[in-house]
Amino acid sequence: MYLCKKSVPLDRTIKIGTRGSKLALWQARYTQEKLKEIGVSSELVIIKTKGDQIQHLSFDKLEGKGFFTKEIEEALLNGQIDLAVHSMKDLPTTSPAGLVVGAVSYREDPADWLVIRKEVADETRLFSLPEKAIVGTSSARRKAQMKHFRNDIELKDIRGNVPTRLSKLQSGAFDAILLAAAGLSRLDIDVTDFKIIPLNPKEFIPAPAQGVLAFQTVVDKKDIRKILQKIHHPEVSKRTNIERKVLQLFEGGCHMPLGVYCENDTLGNYHVWAAKAEHWEGPVKMIRLSSSTSFELPEQVVEALKVEA
Repeated sequence: MYLCKKSVPLDRTIKIGTRGSKLALWQARYTQEKLKEIGVSSELVIIKTKGDQIQHLSFDKLEGKGFFTKEIEEALLNGQIDLAVHSMKDLPTTSPAGLVVGAVSYREDPADWLVIRKEVADETRLFSLPEKAIVGTSSARRKAQMKHFRNDIELKDIRGNVPTRLSKLQSGAFDAILLAAAGLSRLDIDVTDFKIIPLNPKEFIPAPAQGVLAFQTVVDKKDIRKILQKIHHPEVSKRTNIERKVLQLFEGGCHMPLGVYCENDTLGNYHVWAAKAEHWEGPVKMIRLSSSTSFELPEQVVEALKVEA
């Protein structure tokens, strides 16, 4: 559900800041389409981030938070762009002074998918991974949870956009790689050459807000904020606010080995699944909490994760 669409007059073309990867461009063009539906014209401005430029290090070795967003946020603050489109899971939980998340998108499948070379798949084992399989991921969260379920496997860092990672897998450099279902779905990539194992987000917990886009702008640009409310999905926002609040309370960035996923049932109750490790080598603590209200639910999740198993 989202707010009703209504044409919003604007006497200029909105400049949308985006990274240059295929997935980032899909996200930006999706945003352009949503704006076009309410009569707002836009153009894309491609910005390179530190995360794009440094490809030889895993995420946990990059310094600081926001290595996929910092340069784009600076472009917002200096007036180079009016609006930024981010994968919400990459966005720090606290916006820089002067910036605000004005809206969020629908949520694509939040799950992680395990993509396996068919010739090595072993259906007698968990996740169809052969013994001592080499699995590619640079996410500390994915590493920790994969080790939790399959301690025998070997984990290797892999960087690059989605097509690049699939090419590395196909070349035989890995037996399998872990990817977000949202990226594969949005890019409509043909994965018929691989065996796909969808991982249940209630068991293999995704990153906070995985599958959701965040639309960020300048606090003082009230005309842009008003427009963004026309493409906002408030129900998605309620759930991702809980997920990201847990991350914020742990003072972590997207490199933290933390997964949080929230759903509502038909009665409106909140159900949260979370997994956390101090380090990607584990151990992993997994919890589930339910509540009729979101009030202090993130705090309860944090406390439950801190309790010794």
